[in-house]
Amino acid sequence: MVRTARNNIENEKPAPSWRMRALVWFIDLCMLGLVAVAIYVVIVFLQMPSLDAILHETRPATVVFLDKDGGELRSSNRIMGTPVSVETLPPYVWQAIVAIEDKRFFEHGPIDFRGITRAVFSNLIHGRFAAGGSSITQQTAKNIFLSREKKISRKVQELILSYWLENRFNKNQILDLYMNRVSLVGGMRGIDAAARTMFQTSANNLSIAQAAQIAAMLKAPTTYSPLRNPEKNIARARIILQEMVRQGFISLNQARVAAKELGPAVPAPNTNIYRYWTDFVLDEVRSRIGSFDSDMFVYTTLDTDLQERIAEILPEKVGVYQGAVVAMNTDGAVRAMVGGTDYQESQFNRALAMRQPGSSFKPVVYLVALENGLTPDSYVNDSPFAIGDYNPKNYNERYYGDITLATAFAKSVNSVPLKLTETYGIDTVLNMAGRLGVGNKLRREYSTVLGASEMSLLDLTTIYAVIWNDGQSVRPYSITKITDPKGNVLYERNPSDPIQVLMPQTVEYMTQLLNDVVQVGGTGHRAMVPGVLGGKTGTSNNNRDAWFVGAINDMVIGVWMGNDDFTPMSSKITGGTIPAEIFRDIVK
Repeated sequence: MVRTARNNIENEKPAPSWRMRALVWFIDLCMLGLVAVAIYVVIVFLQMPSLDAILHETRPATVVFLDKDGGELRSSNRIMGTPVSVETLPPYVWQAIVAIEDKRFFEHGPIDFRGITRAVFSNLIHGRFAAGGSSITQQTAKNIFLSREKKISRKVQELILSYWLENRFNKNQILDLYMNRVSLVGGMRGIDAAARTMFQTSANNLSIAQAAQIAAMLKAPTTYSPLRNPEKNIARARIILQEMVRQGFISLNQARVAAKELGPAVPAPNTNIYRYWTDFVLDEVRSRIGSFDSDMFVYTTLDTDLQERIAEILPEKVGVYQGAVVAMNTDGAVRAMVGGTDYQESQFNRALAMRQPGSSFKPVVYLVALENGLTPDSYVNDSPFAIGDYNPKNYNERYYGDITLATAFAKSVNSVPLKLTETYGIDTVLNMAGRLGVGNKLRREYSTVLGASEMSLLDLTTIYAVIWNDGQSVRPYSITKITDPKGNVLYERNPSDPIQVLMPQTVEYMTQLLNDVVQVGGTGHRAMVPGVLGGKTGTSNNNRDAWFVGAINDMVIGVWMGNDDFTPMSSKITGGTIPAEIFRDIVK
């Protein structure tokens, strides 16, 4: 009995205390929590975007358009600035960023735990979110890969990506990614884009002051924009300069000099005045080299000063109507093209629109007459004319009887070119138009003689360019060469020898006729200022279109005015009124 009792006592074990049971439960819960966290992290990781795909994301090829002197006009499809690098930038540019965004960037790992701790205490002291602790690596992960949604899953992805970036790239490469991908200007990324927008210079040419002002935008691009909120931007830029001194990036004297240079950014020039032109040139690029997937520089024939002057004059003169202007050297180089009064309101390029040229087509008929032996002094008869059901009348239904060819041309009567066409044949007229470059676009009917067959302002200006090019063929061109960013030539214009389209005597007579138009008594007299060689007016039926084409020195300028919906303008508007005045204001 005694032995049995002793054995029972020995076999009995004390029950675990409540503390022990709680500890076991806590450990089990921790293990379950760790497993749950691990599963959650795996799920979040699987939902992440393809890292390599985004790092090597494709973007539309950027086309940079240059004027005739090599100055940049604007760029197309540019969503990023020119790539920059720690190795090529002036050191103070990236140092300004490090000084304010992550001063221990080169010392800590993917996450700056000291910075996070400091930010937490700062926020507690201020009672609000006054400071952030994200490292540049974290910001890079967020900028490149992630949305701006404030979710726990996004923060977990950010941490995973930060470790991945630090494992794959060195610190300089991560900083390069950050500088090239950060969004500071609406729709564009990279500090180079910000530099060009805010200060009209590249990131490589930024001053210390400008670098500090761009770094100031990193906290909140709109709030600290030197364009929208210059005072806030300058105040933060001063703090950045102080930090750069404190961290040994610049001297105190450099900071003082830079502080004096801080100021509001000047808005970049409005490039919309070039948009009709660059849209036209971009189509020419595609016709020259086909599709493309790499950046390129397109050297064009545009005269920037002339384009800006026309863009200023046109809307002032046409008022509630629309207008277009083409300026072309007599060798075919297009120096200006304005396709409307406001590109932002309408991107339709009216310089390329097909409209009825009216009397501005008549020189084609007169060239036929001059080639067949008539001279400006030859007499012709101005009287009512009809062929079948077609019986157009003169303007104001006034007829002059027997007059010289020069008078008929200067007064732009209708019967004379119709009678000349009857004499020499409609096919002869169309053949002349073909020699001048537009014959295949015209209808074979008598109304074509008075400008009823549509053509563009560019086509019409080309016809006159042939005349003032001593009768030699003219082929309009807008591009001299195309290169890649390294300067390799992708296309270069190789002009062919011009063809003699008109005989010298014919050209001499026609230029005399065109000069008479701008003299007193001619329909284009309002266009006359010193240096004008001549011109021609044109007005289509019911004043739907009004034209003037004239020349100075080696340049031909064509003007069109009308309504997009083809409704008539005021009866007082003809080619000899506002279009002729626009020409005059451009050249005087």
